[in-house]
Amino acid sequence: MDEFCMQGEKVVIREKRLSDAADDHAWRCDPELAQLDAATPLRMSFDEYTRQFNQELEHSSAWSRRFGIDNLEGKHIGNCMYYDTDYFRGSAELGILVGDRDYWGGGYGSEAVKLLLYYMFTEMPMKKVYLHTLDWNHRAQRAFEKCGFKIIRPVKRGGWEFLYMELTRDRWKELQQEEEDRIARAKAKEASSS
Repeated sequence: MDEFCMQGEKVVIREKRLSDAADDHAWRCDPELAQLDAATPLRMSFDEYTRQFNQELEHSSAWSRRFGIDNLEGKHIGNCMYYDTDYFRGSAELGILVGDRDYWGGGYGSEAVKLLLYYMFTEMPMKKVYLHTLDWNHRAQRAFEKCGFKIIRPVKRGGWEFLYMELTRDRWKELQQEEEDRIARAKAKEASSS
């Protein structure tokens, strides 16, 4: 598999690497972060986690792919992924975690999602990308809506209440065109005023 790397204005999403293990272990052991992921905090030792992490890196899957999220200075701040890929239907689920709290609320997660969506809709045969977010996690819902996702319906899984959200390729293309038009108008306005 080719080395993956995409850069935005705030973040880079790239292939996972073994050096991510310490951050990932700390984030998965954190009770607040686990709750945001509808999970229980990890109780595995760091050594055991690192062994499993390394095995995952060595054995890739056609149905899921994990990426690290770095700031522009190269600091690992989170992870994103797609999984449960259905190539026949052209759909996959997206997940994201900004584990470093210093980067919450600053648009880092939204930009990482937008970069991953660009990849999924232009380099993969995806017609739809979906996700599940906890019904009480309004910050995440706003961030996903900012990326174009729409709330479709409530879902119960494992005793948790989620909102199922999705974004189709056609809607994503419309949003891309709207953004290009907005930029063109802004440039034209700037040129006419100078």
